[in-house]
Amino acid sequence: MTDDNIDVTPRRKPVQARSRERVNSILKHAAEIFTEVGVDSTSMSAIARRSDMSLASLYRYFPNKAAIVKAIAETHVEKMEDVMRARLADTDIYEVIDVLVDFYYDFYRNEPGYAAIWSGVEAMPELRELDFQELYHNARDVDARLKQVFPHLSDTRRWNASLLLPRSTGSMLRLAVTLPETEATQLVAEIKRMARAYLKELATA
Repeated sequence: MTDDNIDVTPRRKPVQARSRERVNSILKHAAEIFTEVGVDSTSMSAIARRSDMSLASLYRYFPNKAAIVKAIAETHVEKMEDVMRARLADTDIYEVIDVLVDFYYDFYRNEPGYAAIWSGVEAMPELRELDFQELYHNARDVDARLKQVFPHLSDTRRWNASLLLPRSTGSMLRLAVTLPETEATQLVAEIKRMARAYLKELATA
């Protein structure tokens, strides 16, 4: 999708409300096209047409398609991190597994552009970096919650668990969204069982 030498920094950061609306419109329409035809088959011209603007105007906001991909990916990460943080804070640790797995599965399957963008995570260095940032942000939130619930765990064991839980469940959920719905539903149920069993093991460690 890109390489290390491509600039993915937006050309301008929206300050005024009108500019923010324009950027949000670009990202919304780009995500729709990514979902329809995939990232590789989407052109800047197509994004401009869908956003009802000239190609020159689009380039004033984003230097290339990779910058648009990164901006959409960042919105995905922000939404998911906000939900995880809120759910971890106010939900029983065992119930939170079901809540978060269901949320992430629905998000992965239905959020415009998600599957198209993140299926190419290994091809884009910026997305790989963002993916790791999300993992460690989530792990810190999980670690704080596990410290409350399982104070007997050593710092090392707790941190390893905090990395493993979001990474393993997230990877399996990304697989689930590629499957037919019946198979996906069954896999989601097994993901929940796996995560709950792991938490129970931590409780008695």
